[in-house]
Amino acid sequence: MTTADLPLSGVRVLELGNYIAAPTAARMLADFGAEVIKVERPGTGDELRNWRLYSGTTSMLYRTINRNKKSIVLDLRTEQGRQDVIDLAAKCDILLENFRPGTLEKWGISPEVLSEKNPDLIITRISAFGQTGPMSARPGFAAVAEAYGGFRNLVGDPDRPPVRVGVSIGDSIAGLYAAFGCVMALFQRQTAKSTLSLSQRSIDVALNESILSMMESLIPDYLAYDVERERVGGRMEGIAPSNAYPCNDGHSIIIAGNGDAIFQRYMETIDRPDLGADPDLTSNAGRWKRRDELDAAISAWTGLHSRDEALKILDAAGVPSGPIYTAADIVADDQYNARNMIQNFQVDTGESELTDVGFVGIVPVIGDKSLPIRSVGPELGEHTAEVLEDLLGRANEEIGI
Repeated sequence: MTTADLPLSGVRVLELGNYIAAPTAARMLADFGAEVIKVERPGTGDELRNWRLYSGTTSMLYRTINRNKKSIVLDLRTEQGRQDVIDLAAKCDILLENFRPGTLEKWGISPEVLSEKNPDLIITRISAFGQTGPMSARPGFAAVAEAYGGFRNLVGDPDRPPVRVGVSIGDSIAGLYAAFGCVMALFQRQTAKSTLSLSQRSIDVALNESILSMMESLIPDYLAYDVERERVGGRMEGIAPSNAYPCNDGHSIIIAGNGDAIFQRYMETIDRPDLGADPDLTSNAGRWKRRDELDAAISAWTGLHSRDEALKILDAAGVPSGPIYTAADIVADDQYNARNMIQNFQVDTGESELTDVGFVGIVPVIGDKSLPIRSVGPELGEHTAEVLEDLLGRANEEIGI
């Protein structure tokens, strides 16, 4: 499939985002064919270039989140830089940003100014708490939003303080919503019988609301039953048995045998048919009440086997289970490789020669395997001359290159 065949081919996006949320949204659009022009500050660029930087000048985190994009350098503190943004936005379909609310307005590039130049422009804004409301002006990273959204309170063991998951999940979820909002607006713009209003073209994504929307029935459970969910470690509230269980070789495995139809054969597999036949354990509600007893029985069985032995037995019985993968396991996995989910590029890692580095493929799959990544995150300002010349007619001497 060529770039011209991709679903978003012909769509142009101007990304003013830093860090993870807005760049994730733009990355998703770029993955499926949109031309994404990423604006970075002079000198340092997006701060993500230095996050988890073990050597070289550009982190693999930046390379991952900013793949398939073009990088240009503009100084938004200057009148020329701000004018360039306005002029570029006039030639784009979407503008993405994740500054604190009021920042674009302070710079003189408010949605109203941008819309006046381009009445079809979709403006997608990501912030900690949204563009309106009493907390809108407050700064906040995903860690804070995860706490406000109720997520952090449920992560970890009940006898310890809440912990954070090992990735910036709040930013990534907000990025997913922002990308979805962009595509919705593109579809509405295409099918509308008249030009959309600025309000209809304005997508407002809040980090805390993105997290809250993923909290399943947290709020209605509280309002309907006065239930406050609590941390349950490796379990899932109200669902049993489902947990991580230790094997005799030092590994642990995940077994999700909580389905009513699965439970009986699961118990037979671990040599506890008495539990499978117990009428009090035929439903999740009953099993949840006796979750400690069930987990003890399962752990006693897994403790007799190595990881591979236990998984082979469970798989033969049709009990959902799996290993807890590390990065090394993922890279070597046949399933991921069969679907082109690890794609290799020659990348500068600070060594004397380029290094062959694998990157996670494009999701969702179209066809039978992941679409190819066209390029990993660009060098700072790599496309400044190209973009300003092609779109704004600026000569190199005017650009200062």
